[in-house]
Amino acid sequence: MDKITEKLFAMQDTKYRDFQVKLIPGADPDTFIGTRTPQLRSLAKEMLRSGDADAFLEELPHRYFDENQLHGFIISEVKDFDEAMALTEKFLPYVDNWATCDQLRPKAFKKNKAVLAAKAKEWIASGKTYTVRFGIGMLMSHFLDADFEPEYMETVAAVKSDEYYVNMMTAWYFATALAKQYSHAVKYIEDGVLSEWVHNKTIQKAAESFRVSGEHKEYLKTLKR
Repeated sequence: MDKITEKLFAMQDTKYRDFQVKLIPGADPDTFIGTRTPQLRSLAKEMLRSGDADAFLEELPHRYFDENQLHGFIISEVKDFDEAMALTEKFLPYVDNWATCDQLRPKAFKKNKAVLAAKAKEWIASGKTYTVRFGIGMLMSHFLDADFEPEYMETVAAVKSDEYYVNMMTAWYFATALAKQYSHAVKYIEDGVLSEWVHNKTIQKAAESFRVSGEHKEYLKTLKR
């Protein structure tokens, strides 16, 4: 897949590369090329049309952060649910940072919510930082609206972790839940179910959200620990 790597380097923006490195603490700067997101999305679509995607998706692990981003964008564009799920399961063990984790948003997942919900619970139970984060992200993205069930919120609330990127996603989930499923989510804040850090971060993020009412924000601030 050298030709794909060459394309990424041809689109290199060194200032953007340096910016990205700062966003991912502990990452090896030499593994960043500096390809901007719109270019990666366009390349992903081009590779799916040309048939180049299949070979690239088999090339794991990748060396470069940008290759992992491209991999995630390709999966996100796959139209068949089963194929997208299989590719996601294969890729998740290689996801080692929050950015790649959060960019992986397969559009096909909305086609089978029952299977996705079960898989999300499996990912959350894995104990692997970015697989857990991805599972919580899937419940946040797909199951806080019409497909919401209280048990999904219980699943996220049960996550206990020392990992910053897991706890941040948990807080993000509950802040979003306070905007979409307030009557259910607020009970977890009132009852002090979440760890102190997640609890306070949830309130902070909800207070910063334009989707949470002013009345709810003021009440939530009284619940800080």
